Amino acid sequence: MSRRGKKKGRPVSGWVILDKPVGMGSTQAVSKVKWLFQAEKAGHAGTLDPLASGMLPIALGEATKTVPYVMDGAKLYRFTVAWGEERATDDLEGEATRRSDRRPAEADIRALLPKYTGVIMQRPPAFSAIKVDGERAYDLARDGAAVELPEREIEIARLDLLSATPDSAEFEVECGKGTYVRSLARDMGRDLGCYGHVAGLRRVSVEPFDADDLVTVEMMEAALPPEDDAPAGGDRYGQLDDLLVDTGAALDCLPQVALSDDQAMRVRLGNPVIIRGRDAPVEADEACATARGRLVAIGVVEAGMFKPKRVFVG
Repeated sequence: MSRRGKKKGRPVSGWVILDKPVGMGSTQAVSKVKWLFQAEKAGHAGTLDPLASGMLPIALGEATKTVPYVMDGAKLYRFTVAWGEERATDDLEGEATRRSDRRPAEADIRALLPKYTGVIMQRPPAFSAIKVDGERAYDLARDGAAVELPEREIEIARLDLLSATPDSAEFEVECGKGTYVRSLARDMGRDLGCYGHVAGLRRVSVEPFDADDLVTVEMMEAALPPEDDAPAGGDRYGQLDDLLVDTGAALDCLPQVALSDDQAMRVRLGNPVIIRGRDAPVEADEACATARGRLVAIGVVEAGMFKPKRVFVG
């Protein structure tokens, strides 16, 4: 009988809120962080294009179980649209496909913004990670295939014009899951009759994280001493682990259930428990259970009983 291979890496858990630099892909960023922490497993909550900078939440260990909750969080972007050209990739990377000598007036830009606020339909860029018949759209597009993805519903809480020049405009957008800023630039350019593409993009925040949580690759590298300089008998990764945000922070959006030590033990074994207390929810489709401030499980609350669906180690 074959045995499963032993997991490689440290059983470290938590969130690295990376300030991703321009030029680094999201997959590359995850690999770098996983290697620095020597983590058993890692994943990110929402792709950020190589030409974009800013917040890329990376989950390590048990935190990977909470990725969907961060994916659903509101996102804030600042971006610059260059007018006069539409590009194949809708950003600086692609070749120009349409050109115009027209330039929009600031008043016309402001008048257009309400059209892109609220629940709207948006067509994702051809160069995106969306799968078409099992293949990534960007792979098909790079191979020369004509890719036109179907429109889908997105939600934009607000879209503000921050500044404008004759050739470009800077915006800030607060949006939900699945929004493509590159598509916003493309569509606004078409509506204004001048074409446009993203010339600069930064993700400022992803709920529930904010700018105070950001760390850079340089900060992580500085927090990890070389093996030869590691303190004798000490923890080489101590300062690095201090940069982690707690796994449970991703679940602040859920009703919270406080458990006793005995209840936590039962829940970790997959058993339901009766919850009491003035603030305890009676019914909840999803809830987060903790004990002594540490994450225990995600589950449902039915008739005053917490039933675990996903249990966390330690």
